[in-house]
Amino acid sequence: MPILTYPEAMFVGLLQGVTELFPVSSLGHSVLIPAIIGGSWGQDLSVSRPESPYLAFIVGLHVATAAALICYFWRDWVRIIGGLVSSIRYRRVVTANERLAWLIILATIPVGIAGLALEHAFRVFFSKPVPTALFLCVNGLILLASERRQRARVAAGLQPQALAQAQRAPQYQQAPQYQHEQYQRDQRHPQGEWHDQPQQQQRGRDWHPQDERHPQEQAERTEHAVAADRRLSAMGYRRAILIGATQIAALLPGISRDGIVTVASMRTGLSRQDAVRYSFLLSTPVILAAGVLKIPDLFGPLGAGIGGQVVVGSVLSFIGAFLSVRFLTKYFGESKSLRPFGIYCLAAGLFSLFFVLAFR
Repeated sequence: MPILTYPEAMFVGLLQGVTELFPVSSLGHSVLIPAIIGGSWGQDLSVSRPESPYLAFIVGLHVATAAALICYFWRDWVRIIGGLVSSIRYRRVVTANERLAWLIILATIPVGIAGLALEHAFRVFFSKPVPTALFLCVNGLILLASERRQRARVAAGLQPQALAQAQRAPQYQQAPQYQHEQYQRDQRHPQGEWHDQPQQQQRGRDWHPQDERHPQEQAERTEHAVAADRRLSAMGYRRAILIGATQIAALLPGISRDGIVTVASMRTGLSRQDAVRYSFLLSTPVILAAGVLKIPDLFGPLGAGIGGQVVVGSVLSFIGAFLSVRFLTKYFGESKSLRPFGIYCLAAGLFSLFFVLAFR
């Protein structure tokens, strides 16, 4: 049985961390690049072989990528999880954080069920160079078509529906009388009741010494995140489930999870920035669950002899994912387009298809 080498582990770890969050399909790159390199790489890094140590190695990479997302968005997850806890405790769904928590849970259910039922079949039958290259081309066309439609909407003067929906959302309505006191507390600024007080007094549950170096930047980021989550929480449950269900397509190698969720969210009226943020929030539990559910493979026969490779690859995957989400958040925060990623996917897919058919 081929054993994963350290150079392979380092390369794939960094590749996974970067491409998992870019809308270019990490699984597609994990299939195509080893196939193009060939030799031992093509054998050791085959995801379609059922008994490959590579499958156990991927478990560590998924957990590391999810950990990077949690670290970057930890303040947001504190608010969202706090909303879930208060929702269960008080048996209500009235605040933005409470509603968003349930929207994420419901949106994750379809891909969770599909992943358990179809992941093995999809990986064995489709995780081969030719179909993967074709799916990567399809992913590029989807991104390009979405941007074309978005430009047409802007040219026609049509704005995202999120703001209007947010104004009608239940969390902005009056809470029942018996919940009034708690509701008033929850409707305060999510960073605490001291939002309007001087910065030096804002040392509460979300304060970190690093924030003192860039207090204004951190305050602006938090304010934007809170506003975005309020808009996202205005989505209906049906809409959130439909968007979440599009992640099932990402079981096909070459189709990006973040890309397909972003496109679907924009198609339903979200702005590009909110759509990208929602894709990151949905990715976290899905990627984490994909890793955690397969941890037995990591500690079973498939993981024997590759413990060091898993650690090295996971560290690089964490670093790559953290830097990627930091870059992409800033990139899309400046209203940048999905078009470059669409062009890249189309070009990479066509090149891979030509190379594999001509030389392999």
